[in-house]
Amino acid sequence: METLSLLGGGFAHALSLANLGWAALGCFLGTAIGVLPGLGPALTIALLLPITFKVSATGAFILFCGVFYGAMYGGSTTSILINTPGESGSIITALEGNRMARHGRAGAALATSAIGSFIAGQIGTFGIAFVGPIVVDWALAFGPADYFSLMVLCFVTVSAVLGASALRGLTSLFFGVFLGVIGIDLQTGQPRFTFGVPELLDGVNVVLVAVALFAVGETLFMAFYWTRDKAEVLPLTGSLLMTRTEWRRSVGPWLRGTALGFPFGVMPAGGTEMPTMLSYFFERKLSKHKEEFGTTGAIEGVAGPEAANNAAVAGVLVPMLTLGLPTSATAAIMLSAFQSYGIQPGPLLFSQQADLVWTLIASLIIANVILLFLNLPLIGLWVKILKVPTPQLYAGILVFATIGTYGISNSVIDLVLLYGIGLAGMVMRRFDFPTAPVVIGMILGPMAEQEFRRALTISQGDMTTFITRPLSAALLAIALLLLVAPRLYAIWARSRR
Repeated sequence: METLSLLGGGFAHALSLANLGWAALGCFLGTAIGVLPGLGPALTIALLLPITFKVSATGAFILFCGVFYGAMYGGSTTSILINTPGESGSIITALEGNRMARHGRAGAALATSAIGSFIAGQIGTFGIAFVGPIVVDWALAFGPADYFSLMVLCFVTVSAVLGASALRGLTSLFFGVFLGVIGIDLQTGQPRFTFGVPELLDGVNVVLVAVALFAVGETLFMAFYWTRDKAEVLPLTGSLLMTRTEWRRSVGPWLRGTALGFPFGVMPAGGTEMPTMLSYFFERKLSKHKEEFGTTGAIEGVAGPEAANNAAVAGVLVPMLTLGLPTSATAAIMLSAFQSYGIQPGPLLFSQQADLVWTLIASLIIANVILLFLNLPLIGLWVKILKVPTPQLYAGILVFATIGTYGISNSVIDLVLLYGIGLAGMVMRRFDFPTAPVVIGMILGPMAEQEFRRALTISQGDMTTFITRPLSAALLAIALLLLVAPRLYAIWARSRR
């Protein structure tokens, strides 16, 4: 009952004209960005970060979360109509969705995608409201040693497990940790890695790094490796009103996809790729229309993965809000926005910033309704966005990134860092180094260092405190298992062959 009461208070704030405006703007921008191939919520929110210096925290986070949710909706349009997923979570949607579009059923594919996203998004958002406080109660039992071990687990899962290469992922992570420790050490007062540059004494701005990697790096990569081949945009065919049979075939996948996606989003090793793949696998096994998979396109293969995708996105917000742990690039950038306001997400956020948290959750529920009405009636508009020329699009992104970064501090050093780190981001993209661990390492690295020092202070320098505390030992054991198990399995598989 207490949760419902707090959620009711959140709706009272979220339904104000200003907050509704931020939600609508975020949904519109997110859907537009999701539709454009190669762009995503991480890049968009990175470009929008400078508004944190002018806009209230509540308004900014409603906008950011609207972009986050909207990009998931928009990504399905690209997957279905041009077979080019706008987001990694929409890759599976393209398998059946594009086949449906090629056989004159694009309308049904887009409709089941939008409605499934709405259902999963609403259930997932209510999951944040009810699961979040439970995680908070659990997290309050954590000591410094436990928090350090939890962050190590987050480092491993995000960098080593989810990336294509553990070495590349960990290299990106340590690059981020290096950027995070630049500046004055809070405990000793000594400057670290400033190289005599006074502007670096305050450290490197997380906003600058996010914009450099996701906007400048992406733009430079497209400038060097852009091809003139145009993807075929299929015409919108079929009615957006699903038939009774299509409704009946979609309901089960929507619910099963939601049940799969949300837990994966909550877990530190979550993400959207795994639950969407599992959902597709299950729907293919359970469907009575197996002959449609891989041929004319099965509606279950669109409904299930899309629901799993959006439920996982909602789940990602749980560890970010309750533990201060980002498990995706977008969550990491949103965490940096919290820090711009001097707010530290974690177990105390629900009590110290209750109005902000519950207004945000209520706004997400409202945003899902807005997105449903944006994605079905305005599908013709989103199709036209696909015709925006790539060079002009990325040139505009580069201009906004430069103006926004310079506007934060009016420092030429920041512009040098912006393009220097952006160039590094381009090289990372070229050689398949993931960029998300850089932002995560930059945010969590200094926090892990502080918790490590506190744990040693409490234990009077005894390093065994990390393995004598049961919770800390268990988290470190899981991290070690995740790091070592894939290599051991690969060795075992080779020996079997």
